[in-house]
Amino acid sequence: MRADLGALLVVAVLAAGCSAAPAAPPPVTPSPSAPVTPTATGPRPLPARADVRPVRLRIPAIGVDAAALVPLGLGGDHQLEAPARFEDVGWYAAGPVPGDPGPAVIAAHVDSRSGPAPFFRLRDLRDGDQVFVARSDGQETRFVVDTVQRYPKNAFPTDAVYGPAPGSALRLITCGGSFDAAKRSYRDNIVVYASTRWG
Repeated sequence: MRADLGALLVVAVLAAGCSAAPAAPPPVTPSPSAPVTPTATGPRPLPARADVRPVRLRIPAIGVDAAALVPLGLGGDHQLEAPARFEDVGWYAAGPVPGDPGPAVIAAHVDSRSGPAPFFRLRDLRDGDQVFVARSDGQETRFVVDTVQRYPKNAFPTDAVYGPAPGSALRLITCGGSFDAAKRSYRDNIVVYASTRWG
């Protein structure tokens, strides 16, 4: 079973379309904290797993069908790296694999200078919409959207996103709200909370 990770509040921002993923993983024990700035030590990676990874993300309600998800890590500043290319969808590789226990995180850009990016319509998801994640071990997990929330980047809910979750959970993250031209960043984050449903 995979261990939970140390909590961080992190905001990753890229030049044109902003980063998709603003925070880093959950606490080592079920006593989460929500520091305003990153911790000095950063999260600890989960134990190595037999090369299981997400290989495809489908969100029919908003027309997303992304193959070959790119692994994301943390930068030297303890911020979750965003996908290097605006057209890519990334998965926080040191966290749970989607379909395993705990909250897995998938992130993508909302847009770029040339137009919409994969999570452009993420804010349009509604409770009950389905999300499918296929894995390299042949398993596909169906998640159902529980809620879609928008948060100011300076009030990102680290514990809610990365804290312990019953069963398998999924967090989809991108930028939203108004665009700050001076900082070349969106002011908010859109977070989709989803969970597995059986039957």
